[in-house]
Amino acid sequence: MQSTPDLCDQYPELVQVLEPMLSNFGGREQFWGQIVTVKCFEDNSVVKQLVGTAGEGRVIVVDAGGSLRRACLGDMLAEQASQNGWAGLVIYGCIRDIDQIMATDIGVQALGVHPMKTEKKGIGEQNIAVSFGGVTFHPGEYLYADNNGVIVAAQPLA
Repeated sequence: MQSTPDLCDQYPELVQVLEPMLSNFGGREQFWGQIVTVKCFEDNSVVKQLVGTAGEGRVIVVDAGGSLRRACLGDMLAEQASQNGWAGLVIYGCIRDIDQIMATDIGVQALGVHPMKTEKKGIGEQNIAVSFGGVTFHPGEYLYADNNGVIVAAQPLA
């Protein structure tokens, strides 16, 4: 994958750029893939279910409502996502177990870190358009992420 700045230079009319708000926590500093979305708030039941399925190089985009009170991803779910072939997760919320996640072969970008896990109430939606940071993420679009930022395009780039 080319860097996100190079993709922005090459395809300025095709990309949306996420506002600078996320930090890179995963073992992969650069990742890309087709988007699968989750919308949830302080309940990662749908994320847990999704990482247990075949990722096929896709990226999970989680709109966790920007919550800074619960972690939507921990080391066990990150490891399961890696083993099942997901390229990465972009989380508008927090994660935990970052030392283990940094050692896991998966891309993870999130707002921050919080030690408290979410409650499991089975609440959440999958494969709907979600919006945060000035970007609307549609299932099936393509996400590219690295230490420079996160960009989205309707079609694969280079």
